Amino acid sequence: MGYDISYHPISEQQIETWYFDLLKNPEKIEEVSATHQLEDFYKTKYQDTLNAGRETDKNDYFDKTHGFFIAVVQGFFEKYFYVRGGALSFSKNDHLSSYYKQWEQFVQQEFLTNNIENRLVENYCSGVFIPAEKVAQLLIDYQSDPTIKAELDTLFSDNRISIFLNALQYAKDRNLGLLEATEVVEPQPFDLNESKSYSNLFNCDKDGPLLYQTTALKQIQEIEQRNGLPENEILPNVKTETIHADPKHFETTDSSQSSKKKNFWSRLFGKN
Repeated sequence: MGYDISYHPISEQQIETWYFDLLKNPEKIEEVSATHQLEDFYKTKYQDTLNAGRETDKNDYFDKTHGFFIAVVQGFFEKYFYVRGGALSFSKNDHLSSYYKQWEQFVQQEFLTNNIENRLVENYCSGVFIPAEKVAQLLIDYQSDPTIKAELDTLFSDNRISIFLNALQYAKDRNLGLLEATEVVEPQPFDLNESKSYSNLFNCDKDGPLLYQTTALKQIQEIEQRNGLPENEILPNVKTETIHADPKHFETTDSSQSSKKKNFWSRLFGKN
């Protein structure tokens, strides 16, 4: 089973303002939505996400509830970045752990659950969080520390490192942290118009899904060549299915309004 990883530039203050403060003060969604000019459709998805957050139980995994919902919420306000299958949480290198900040270090006690991993544990989950100062440091160390560079290049192989570095740079330029998550967005590589997101697809940086599409098509071509099949023999028969279990208490699954979903990626990339 693959993972659809995304990286979400967000500060600790934004986590409080956009998510936890609204869990306690539901009426503030009107003010926040108006300030950021959220369209009604995304305001509704935002409300659904907050409603799910309010149902979180102390025995739930924080990472699969609040952490995941925070990543979804970030995508209503800011650009986020997609990387197929590459995640900091997959590393066993202790050198990287010094860049992370645990939820227990900045989230109010009332919202902490009894189970917190501070990393990806399965699909529909938040992963590590890098605070703003460590985002800047990781960028520097990637260029100057061979150990860090080698680890990141391994985690984000096959050109995915460029996507991750872009996410870091975007966060650094805006003095934001970076939150890892999985299945916030699920691109369909053979038909990007069929991609799904719990957040706002329009805020997903286009380079990650395009790289995923290019890689997937290349793999099909290699299979055809190895088996002596005619070109484009396999692709028309390829079917992709979402086999992940949906997250608990979370009903907002539509990728976009139907009018926006049609030709979404074509519009985003400036194609007719």
